[in-house]
Amino acid sequence: MTNEKQGKITATVTSYGQGLRGFIRKRVNNDADAEDILQDVWYQLSAVINTRPVEQLGAWLYRVAKNRIIDKRRKKSELTWNPAMDADREGVQFGKFTPVADDNPETAYQDRMAWQQLWRALDELPPAQRQVFVWHELEQLSFAEIAEITGESMGKLISRKHYAVVHLRKRLKIFYDELTIK
Repeated sequence: MTNEKQGKITATVTSYGQGLRGFIRKRVNNDADAEDILQDVWYQLSAVINTRPVEQLGAWLYRVAKNRIIDKRRKKSELTWNPAMDADREGVQFGKFTPVADDNPETAYQDRMAWQQLWRALDELPPAQRQVFVWHELEQLSFAEIAEITGESMGKLISRKHYAVVHLRKRLKIFYDELTIK
């Protein structure tokens, strides 16, 4: 690695280190996880800086951090869907994802089926709508945080989520009805 690239990495760590650490720490359970993710970000930067220039370095760093946080959450804990969730006039309400403390094989099967149906329905959405929904409902990011990550207005993000929810309500209503009729 050339002295120029090493200097650029050092300057980046100095300028973005504290802000990035705070960003990560707010989104993980403990300091050790935050440090691990931060180290992954710096490692990724050192690998990329040797192969190609990075435009908008700050945005790139936060994007890598966000992706590492999501990866860590997926590895550590997967939530199961409680099939006894409420229904409103239009269908299934979201935001009712809760861990189910039931070792019943039927419940476990229903949970797997529900998640499969949700992911299939999400795959039908345009990528922008799917991403906003996943970030807001499953990853628990606020619209302000999503706007900060994407650089898009909160109004646009709210609109995208609205269209995603409308689609998912229609799509999952059929599954929900089958699940509750016995």
